[in-house]
Amino acid sequence: MTTQAVNKKDSHKLGMRASENIYQTIICFLLALLAATMVLPFLYVIVISFTDASVYESGTFYLWPQKWSTEAYSLILKGQGFLNALKATVFITFVGTPINVIANAGLAYMLSKDDLPGRKMINRLVMFTMLFGAGMIPNFIIMRNLGLINSWFANILPSTCGAWTVMVMKSFFSELPRDLEEAAEIDGCGTFRMFVQIILPLSLAMLATFTLFAFVSYWNCYFSAIIYLTDTSKQPLQVYLSKIVLSTDISEVVDMDSDLKNKVPQEVMRMACLVVVVLPILVIYPFMQKYFAKGVMVGAVKG
Repeated sequence: MTTQAVNKKDSHKLGMRASENIYQTIICFLLALLAATMVLPFLYVIVISFTDASVYESGTFYLWPQKWSTEAYSLILKGQGFLNALKATVFITFVGTPINVIANAGLAYMLSKDDLPGRKMINRLVMFTMLFGAGMIPNFIIMRNLGLINSWFANILPSTCGAWTVMVMKSFFSELPRDLEEAAEIDGCGTFRMFVQIILPLSLAMLATFTLFAFVSYWNCYFSAIIYLTDTSKQPLQVYLSKIVLSTDISEVVDMDSDLKNKVPQEVMRMACLVVVVLPILVIYPFMQKYFAKGVMVGAVKG
């Protein structure tokens, strides 16, 4: 190969490398802009929630509080309305999440068994619920006949099993080696013990993912709470937050006798309430994010 050909080849490689660097720079810039559109609004909410009333009323925008104040948080966290809403949300979330995961995993594991009597019919029924729903009125009648109106379980039980979740879990369980189950059966392991001691430990990534999905769903419970919970003392945080955000006079929602009501601007109160409600999800997500791709995509490639 002549020197001219080598130089031409090296020049071509350098050109390709330069083009790749430019492409990567443009992609990183666009992703940074996209991230800014998501981060800056939430940063603005946090800044306003910690901003002193005198600074906020001046109308000057800052990306960092010029004068810190926690009066809004003090007013919200000590209010009886917030404490009742927090108790409702904690109960719905921490009772509903394990029920949801256990019910979905149990049904999915059952449907992954080829020798299950009526397996095809049950599969069709599960898929039917994905395509068709009874509607709001029939669901309300069912909850009323079950005596669950004004009960937190009215927000838990209807969301216990989801067709999509069951199908993904079923596909995951179907891909697990059958040799493990056969070896366990030879050693005298029953179905329940096999499911608890062998199948579930092998499915931790998937279970962690769907646990987070269920946690977020129950924590953000709103529409069903409006329908089934008429007692305001039993309504969860999302309903309480909507009242804070939409109310023209927050003092009607925050039932606390304090001079702080006249000192803290309503917009600062709204931002502080938003931060309090969203904070648990923001804390949990970074620790669970690594399970997303592995937990959901494994098993989703098989029908």
